[in-house]
Amino acid sequence: MRVDPSLAETLRIVAEQGTLEAAARRLHMTASAVSQRLRLLEQQLGQRLLVRAKPVRLTAPGEVVVRFARGQALLEQEASAALGLDAQGELPRLGIAVNSDSLATWFLPALADFAREHDAQLELQREDQDETARLLTTGAALAAVTSSPAAPPGYRCLPLGHIVYVAVASPAWRDRWAGPMGDVDAGVLARAPRIDYDPHDDLQSAWLRRQGVDPALAPRHLVPSTHELADAVVAGLGWGMLLTMQAEPLLASGDLVALGGEPVTSALYWQVARTPSTLLEGLTEAVLAAAGRELVRW
Repeated sequence: MRVDPSLAETLRIVAEQGTLEAAARRLHMTASAVSQRLRLLEQQLGQRLLVRAKPVRLTAPGEVVVRFARGQALLEQEASAALGLDAQGELPRLGIAVNSDSLATWFLPALADFAREHDAQLELQREDQDETARLLTTGAALAAVTSSPAAPPGYRCLPLGHIVYVAVASPAWRDRWAGPMGDVDAGVLARAPRIDYDPHDDLQSAWLRRQGVDPALAPRHLVPSTHELADAVVAGLGWGMLLTMQAEPLLASGDLVALGGEPVTSALYWQVARTPSTLLEGLTEAVLAAAGRELVRW
């Protein structure tokens, strides 16, 4: 059974807008007409595609159809541009899922390189690197920086390199908890505060376990921003794991001191739709080039 591209596009817009009413306004039709188009698509495919809640939720088959619709929309927009018809429509949209640390350091220069050569609207969605791949399966993104080497169906996976984190603190934090000449040992780490990105951040916990400290016993602050987390460490709020590209200039200036221990590394991968798109190919080239400059090689 062939998937009707126009009906699949309706499902995509409903999923993006969250409700049939919002999608109807976007499509300039009634909510009843939108609902009828969705029912027709479900009848044609013989599968339930959408849970009609508020907001709506895609079923697993619905996610497949939305991924198809996003790929079709991209190809159609690229074809229009190649035919000189691009002035009649909006620029292609590329949804990209990326983790906060990459976004705050090496990833934006990659996008800037891409934008100098290609016309597209980039829609960045910030997620934890362990969660970014999920946005590919829902159709919310066509590419993602992720920690998973296993790409979902319809996507390919390319290794980017490793990001490396080191344990650091401000001299003021060290002086308070260990004394000016004291060692930051397991006893200090068990009672002194650290800074986590969010409740799911395991970087500091992984490092603590290597030092023989139970992370559950040590106090922590939550600062959900890569830049502000680094600022909080410099200010002495707590110790933290910073990317080497963040930590090195601060260590050199004396704003931070190293706490020792083994660095924590995380492998990153680029997962991108197999859609034969010149834009996705150009984006992939720019991302791989930036990763080659900034990340630790395999």
